[in-house]
This record gives sequence, structure tokens and C-alpha cells, in this order.
Amino acid sequence: MAHHNLKTLSEVLETLRRRGITKEIRMNKENVMVLGDNEKTYKPSDLSIVKSYRFEGNSSADDNAVLYLIEDREGEKATILDSYGSDSNYSGPEFDNFLRQIPFDEKSEYDSY
Repeated sequence: MAHHNLKTLSEVLETLRRRGITKEIRMNKENVMVLGDNEKTYKPSDLSIVKSYRFEGNSSADDNAVLYLIEDREGEKATILDSYGSDSNYSGPEFDNFLRQIPFDEKSEYDSY
């Protein structure tokens, strides 16, 4: 498989979806990280980042985003999207603080897209 550096966010999400990774972890109004529709709640130590994908917008730096592929202790995979710039999805420091505490455990099986 050819390695493409310039994938769009939607292309990577579609590739992950085809591999069965469809859920997203988000921070709710109480600043708790939750899977999907409140299926699970997480502390940073419950998770590991197995891959991060960086996207840079063509028009401006405000379009930058990082998509994290996450695995929890039960082996369930999900994504966390961190968009920053004027389009940031979270206003306070809690989201960034949470992300910084998640350990990295990069897995080469996700390098191909």
C-alpha cells in the first residue's frame, strides 16, 4: 500500500471506520471524558494513544487538528479529535491537560494511513 502524507481528516476517519473504529471520546460539560453516548468515562490512565494523525489546513493555521487513535484498557478503540485555532472544540485547559496525561503506546500497524 502506498504511503500518502496528505490525507484529509475525513479520509482517515473513513479508513478507521472501515476497520471498525467508529466511536469518539469527548469531554462533556462536566469536563469528564466519555465514550460515545456516555457508555464509559475515562481517566487519562485508562487510555493509551496508539497513533496520532496531524492535519494542517490549507487556508490557515486555524484549521489545524490532531486526531488521536485511542485504546482503552479493555482494548476498545476510539478517536479523540483536537482541533485548535479559532475552531477549537474545547475552551478551558481541562481537555489539553487530560490529553497531556494520556501515555503514548504507538503501534506500527496504524502507520499505513
